[in-house]
Amino acid sequence: MTEPSAEERAIIMGSRLPDLIALANEASSEKRRLLLRELTDHFLGGVEHSVAETELYGSVLETLSEEMETAVRAELAARFAEAPNAPASLIRRLAEDQIDVAGPVLRASTVLTDADLIDVVSRQGQDHMRAVSGRTEVSEAVSEIIVERGDDHTLGVLLRNDGAQLSRAASETAVERAKNNPELHAPAVERKSLPADLLNDMYFVVEARLRHQILEQNAQMDPDLLEAALAAGRARVATDDGALPADYAESLAYVDELHAANQLTPQVLIRFLRSKGRTAFLVALSRLSDVDFHTARNIVDRRDLDALSIICKAADIDRAIFLTYAVSLLGGDSNPMGRAAAYGRMYGELTRDAAQRTLRFWRMRRVAQAA
Repeated sequence: MTEPSAEERAIIMGSRLPDLIALANEASSEKRRLLLRELTDHFLGGVEHSVAETELYGSVLETLSEEMETAVRAELAARFAEAPNAPASLIRRLAEDQIDVAGPVLRASTVLTDADLIDVVSRQGQDHMRAVSGRTEVSEAVSEIIVERGDDHTLGVLLRNDGAQLSRAASETAVERAKNNPELHAPAVERKSLPADLLNDMYFVVEARLRHQILEQNAQMDPDLLEAALAAGRARVATDDGALPADYAESLAYVDELHAANQLTPQVLIRFLRSKGRTAFLVALSRLSDVDFHTARNIVDRRDLDALSIICKAADIDRAIFLTYAVSLLGGDSNPMGRAAAYGRMYGELTRDAAQRTLRFWRMRRVAQAA
């Protein structure tokens, strides 16, 4: 290996480093392994090192470690991972090694800069990205690349990490991906910093436990934060959610007539259901609950009684009428009365305030379309 310069010798004179460097030419693998450990012990021994001495230690350690087997390099990485004064060049070298070596420093080393981490997540594979995703703190710049390049497993690690910062754009991308993978539902919904409008977007695809969690978070939300979330959401929502049915215009005109004559009541919707006036029912439901047609259609198409209960409760529709809607929408279900009864109990426990707060996010689509 290259001998230290006269200036470097002067800087480190009195330390044990010159003796250790002299052993670097040792051919024995076992002796080189002992040398590596001894040099590491010496560096981490509590003595404060100058910048030049730290750089020289790093250079020697890099040279020695390159010829060592994976287990020794992994040991070196584990020992230096949490050392705040570790040589930066050595840490960068270890971070690019195979994951058994790189993992500890990628997860814990504070020596790595954002530029170092960006380089790693831009060029390395999923294992390296997952290690970075689990750091105590992950900047928006680093997270953005992980959201772009990471697979769903990696994205799940990032979403579960409350120390990972995500920009608005990265959060939107993450939620769109999470909607299509049930394994990502819980990490997305349970993420503390997920914007509230994106959290409510997840409502339509997640299981009952997570839906309940969304409703609880809505109920606890500060009014000012709620308004800010709604403003952010309105800027995001697309103005066109799909083609309208052929009889939409006719149904809309009829419902408008009923509304103008103060005859548009929850009971009228039952008549629409029984006469198979599906589009009229959807138009009337969206009018009574003040949501857009596409949201109402999505709920009915999915036979989503959780979501139906929210818009009915927000509109202050009687429980018995809600149950009538539910039984009709369940149609060929093997036990429509049993399921409807279960939802009836849930309907009684749902507060109107919680329903109205949730519904405000769904109304963003109607607002965006009118803009």
